[in-house]
Amino acid sequence: MLISNEFEVDHPIDRVWAFFNDIPQVAKCLPGTELNEEIGPDHYAGDVEIGLGPVKLEFDGTAKILERDESAHAMKIDASGAEKKGRGQAAMMVNANLAPTTGGTKVNVGMDLNLSGAAAQYGRGLVSDVTSVLLNDFAVNAEARLDAIAAGRNPDEVGQAVSSSSGGLAIGLRAARMALARVYRRFFLPYSPEAV
Repeated sequence: MLISNEFEVDHPIDRVWAFFNDIPQVAKCLPGTELNEEIGPDHYAGDVEIGLGPVKLEFDGTAKILERDESAHAMKIDASGAEKKGRGQAAMMVNANLAPTTGGTKVNVGMDLNLSGAAAQYGRGLVSDVTSVLLNDFAVNAEARLDAIAAGRNPDEVGQAVSSSSGGLAIGLRAARMALARVYRRFFLPYSPEAV
């Protein structure tokens, strides 16, 4: 499943690139994710916890930078994990690239996500909506951590602007709102050739 997102941060590209090269730091921006063990060069292990309503999936995960292009400010990351109770697996190839803007840096993230087991049973639409919610939270948290670094503060002291404790039901509700908005647009808004 291909999922993409882009967002802007109010920081120069060199600062954002340095931030993105610190994978454990970047992982802390994604609610429920902690990569705290270095198992090789550019290769990290840790935990990923995703809640959706009453269901909580916990993965033992790894992430490895496969490619890094300093001049293009682009990288490819291979991430994967096995659910701790043996209920499935997740594999994700992430392509991230940065581009300077007049006010800061645009971050483009593309993911090719493959799920098996319990997580795959939710269906493509719901998984896509939940992932979009998490990527939006990621953008907010990345901005907060970059602000802290620019101000000379420890980014771990700011915590997550959007915390994983708001996960579970809150993430499910936000994803459901996205699905309802999509249905509303499809069936209730008048057809407009310009919108296609």
